[in-house]
Amino acid sequence: MRKHNFTLNNSEPSVNAASDSSQPIGIFDSGVGGISVLKHIHALLPAEHLLYYADSLHAPYGSKTPEFICERAFAITDFLIAQGAKALVVACNTATAAAVDKLRAHYTLPIIGMEPAVKPAAAASHSGVIGVLATVGTLKSAQFAALLEHYGQHVRVVTQACPGLVECIERGELEATATRQLVASYVAPLLEAGADTIVLGCTHYPFVRKLIAEIAGPQVALIDTGAAVARQLMHRLEDTGMLATGSTQGEVKFWTNSPAPDAKWVIASLWGTLAEVVHA
Repeated sequence: MRKHNFTLNNSEPSVNAASDSSQPIGIFDSGVGGISVLKHIHALLPAEHLLYYADSLHAPYGSKTPEFICERAFAITDFLIAQGAKALVVACNTATAAAVDKLRAHYTLPIIGMEPAVKPAAAASHSGVIGVLATVGTLKSAQFAALLEHYGQHVRVVTQACPGLVECIERGELEATATRQLVASYVAPLLEAGADTIVLGCTHYPFVRKLIAEIAGPQVALIDTGAAVARQLMHRLEDTGMLATGSTQGEVKFWTNSPAPDAKWVIASLWGTLAEVVHA
């Protein structure tokens, strides 16, 4: 994977978008978390072929520099385009914050990013207090600051970084005692602050949604953006005439660079069915 100079001319994207609607959609994340978004895409757009790249060797992105995340984002995008991707989903809040603007300046294919669901959470809250669970990288980003500026003015937003939680999910430890203890320690300050709505601000976190719900209780609403991202992708493909048609179900293929011996098992477990997983 080649290096990139990020001093780019925004008016001259260098990679042309695909024109064949039968080509696949590329999705990537710092690891397996984006599979939660992949599920929404597959459910909404079953005819689409999907390519998923788990950059688990470098997970979590939340502790990495923006420059490093950009380097990974460009390298993975190049890889997915080489596989024929007609569109790209950056299924990672931290990578979106660090790299999506640069990716859009450099490539002309449709690129869909993520952002924590502060807007719908603010609208849904009755107490006027919303909690946000996210990585350090997401919470420190300019993108998140802009979200708070636009949508958090009439609510109190309580943020909670969750170090270690991504790693538990990467290992497939969704219901382990250590994972439950981490979740409990991160949810507690939000409940103490009076939050009645919690934003899952990392694509890994929906995989422990059940655990979060058990700890938070039925009076607390949990919100993530996977379904909204799938809808946005559909609209972009419709607008560009690249939406796959037909009744044949699309194929889903995974790549991972994880050194863990059970990496393929974790992906298959989270995906919920047999999966073609290639070591990148």
